[in-house]
Amino acid sequence: MSLIPPVLVLGFGKMGGAMAAGWRARGLSPSFAIDPSTPPSPGPEITVLADASGLPADFTPAAVVLAVKPQMAADALPQVARFGDAVMLSIMAGKTIAGLRQALGGACVVRAMPNTPAAIGQGITVACAGPGVSAAQRDLCHSLLESVGDVAWVEDEALIDPVTAISGGGPAYVFLLAELLEKAALEQGIPADLARLMARRTVSGSGALLAASTEDAAQLRRNVTSPKGTTEQALAVLMRDDAWPALVSRAIEAATERSRQLAG
Repeated sequence: MSLIPPVLVLGFGKMGGAMAAGWRARGLSPSFAIDPSTPPSPGPEITVLADASGLPADFTPAAVVLAVKPQMAADALPQVARFGDAVMLSIMAGKTIAGLRQALGGACVVRAMPNTPAAIGQGITVACAGPGVSAAQRDLCHSLLESVGDVAWVEDEALIDPVTAISGGGPAYVFLLAELLEKAALEQGIPADLARLMARRTVSGSGALLAASTEDAAQLRRNVTSPKGTTEQALAVLMRDDAWPALVSRAIEAATERSRQLAG
């Protein structure tokens, strides 16, 4: 039984593909994706095309998911402008609701920012509904986003820029931590295979513990930190005023500003 109505995806990279996998699991009506960099492929639920010219004349999507890189938006959006009756669900970093509405002839737009754990159904998406979005359209977008993880909504679109910096880019920062732990292990003489296993399991296991615990992150950190122990010595370095506290704030500020710049 198809629970999700027809969808058109503009851009079928990692995120578009991850979302489509979640929709398939929930029951996706016959849908299409447009992506010139992905080999055309027919499918029982979603068919990938090189451009919009291959879409059936009678195809009417309930939602158009805008998943191209923001730098490609100007060239790509005209392909879907004719579907103005569908809600436009944008997961493009930086592109504002007002700018998308202007490019798409006043269409109803929901702006959202998912993250890459969506690929395993563990994502977090924050969304904002633009003018004219109906309750039914918002519910549809929620269903599309919920298929790959948790969904939260905000009324203030300006919050999507720091959301992009924190949860959108956040997986990269976590992967960097695993990368640096592995490198440090190698520097201490630990064999390469063991260094990688330790780094990955430490990060993934800590994330699982954080997800399962009712305690906040600060308390979990304190639980690991014995007075005058080894972890306390490491944290004394990492938590200096000029170390992680300042660097993380500066990093998020830089990413947030870049998100705002991408609106142009």
